[in-house]
Amino acid sequence: MCRLFGLHAGSRPVRATFWLLDAPDSLSEQSRKEPDGAGIGTFDSDGGARVTKRPLAAWEDHAFAREARELRSTTFLAHVRYASTGAHTMVNTHPFEQDGRLFAHNGAFHGLGRLEERIRELGVAGLVQGQTDSERLFALITAETRRAGGDVAEGIIRAVGWAAGELPVLALNIIVTTAADLWALRYPATHPLYILERDPSAEPAPAAPLDARSARIHSRSTELSGSRSVLFATKPMNQNPGWRPLAPGELVHVGPDLAVTCTYPFPDQPAHPLTLADLDPSAAASQTS
Repeated sequence: MCRLFGLHAGSRPVRATFWLLDAPDSLSEQSRKEPDGAGIGTFDSDGGARVTKRPLAAWEDHAFAREARELRSTTFLAHVRYASTGAHTMVNTHPFEQDGRLFAHNGAFHGLGRLEERIRELGVAGLVQGQTDSERLFALITAETRRAGGDVAEGIIRAVGWAAGELPVLALNIIVTTAADLWALRYPATHPLYILERDPSAEPAPAAPLDARSARIHSRSTELSGSRSVLFATKPMNQNPGWRPLAPGELVHVGPDLAVTCTYPFPDQPAHPLTLADLDPSAAASQTS
């Protein structure tokens, strides 16, 4: 299953160090499907999006993901890919950038032909460079955001609402971010997505650096030792009891002041739900933890 990680540090850029494959693979891990790509997106001081990513088809590429990289931004988006559609190439590796926004997705759906027809109707087919369902979903969000006058939340609601009504859907867990705002969605209940509203000043122990770690993604920031931040992850990444799972269908917005707003704009289930049994073996394997 793809790994998602989003971090909003507020209005002041901070330094954070990332490892996208944190530990050497054990023998048990080597017997399982290897990651197919890894990447991280940030924003520079002018708000311009920056993406560093690689497909992980060979050991040399894995070295890229295991190297520590220190980055500075107000928001960060990291992704480790397990492919359900599309070759192991750079253009198919998350995060994707469109209209100055970054996007990553965990999940799968069918009906790419119908989705391609829709994005052609909306005039955004040229945004798509690769073969993934994820990049096409992002293009639909971009098209609907443009049609909504730049309202990203409305763009997500329209695009995901259309997909939920028109396409066979297993999971549409997504994170979209700009330099100032971050949106995260869990839909439907298939895969988990967690949020942590971190406030070091409210913790009884002395403030410690941010240290968020999973088997695949690790982020550390000394600058966030005493500052609030909001994190999203496929699974809790430390022992902080504040982690909570997003409810199925919950769309979360985090603003520049780290204010968190939650809405529930989608039906409980898509009109045409998929199960793992509906996927081919390779795609099904990509959707298991």
